[in-house]
Amino acid sequence: MKRQDFFFDLPENLIAQQPTAERRGSRLLVMQPDSSIIDAQFPDLLSYVQPHDLLVFNNTKVIPARLFGEKSTGGKIELLIERVVDDKTLLSHLKSSRSPKAGALLRIEDAFDVEVVGRQGALFVLKVRCDKSALELIERYGHMPLPPYIERPEDLPEDKERYQTVYSQKPGAVAAPTAGLHFDQELLDGIQAKGAEIGFVTLHVGAGTFKPVQVDDIREHVMHSEYLEVDEQLVEKVRHTRQKGGRVIAIGTTSVRCLESAAKFSSTGQIAPYQGETDIFITPGYVFKEVDVLFTNFHLPESTLIMLVSALAGYERTMAAYQHAVNQSYRFFSYGDAMLVFPASSKYN
Repeated sequence: MKRQDFFFDLPENLIAQQPTAERRGSRLLVMQPDSSIIDAQFPDLLSYVQPHDLLVFNNTKVIPARLFGEKSTGGKIELLIERVVDDKTLLSHLKSSRSPKAGALLRIEDAFDVEVVGRQGALFVLKVRCDKSALELIERYGHMPLPPYIERPEDLPEDKERYQTVYSQKPGAVAAPTAGLHFDQELLDGIQAKGAEIGFVTLHVGAGTFKPVQVDDIREHVMHSEYLEVDEQLVEKVRHTRQKGGRVIAIGTTSVRCLESAAKFSSTGQIAPYQGETDIFITPGYVFKEVDVLFTNFHLPESTLIMLVSALAGYERTMAAYQHAVNQSYRFFSYGDAMLVFPASSKYN
């Protein structure tokens, strides 16, 4: 398929710039198995959850990965941390009028120094030159890395709470797993009260999630790599869910990438514990092994994420649903509304 097949016109006023007053305040578009569409509210999600279902959440925690500083010459720089490699080493995007060379010292937030020690492709390898850990410094001096389509002068105090899921545990993401932003503790408790289970995976979302597909033939797109963890406890929950006839409902595309990667990299082709990198690229024609239903936000035109949704829901159904969302003025992207996606003609009602 072609990149242009996944284009749709999106009015700028539908790109959410602020979160709703309450986490559960979003709308919910439901793509039914019979291809009909229901316009609902997010709390209505509970009515679609059945006993023995398993909802899988990504418990990564967004770090305040945007940092500002200057070179020894006084030139301004901006860092967007892509990955914390270890206590002293960072991989980072770097904006500057002229790229610093290896050996250059950069003063960050007028508080600490990092040294440029090399490059990995487009990323800079930086070493922290003080006695504190890289993560400690980022948490203290960094700014929340809001997506590029949120066009505000800077992050607001409430972004530190709202651009983070209530169940985040493991620091490392530079972008939020946005499907999870809708859930509050009351809703999580309601899921379990219905007899469904909750499980967690970890995928540290990188800035590559915003990387556009630039080739016309999507088969030629080079997918970005991200670090993930699927542990034995989650694998056992999936197995028990299958034994009881329940469904695996992925909360967000990052949970999909975790579940499907854990099957892809296992020796049996079935889900198994996995810890490492994934560059899985899910497009129409992909056969899902572990995911039955998807809960997700609305994604960018021509993005790898709308391609993933199309792989589960079907291309024509997905594009029709997106057009319906535009016509009905749903809010798009990170702080926007959500959709519950059932595969076409699914046995799961």
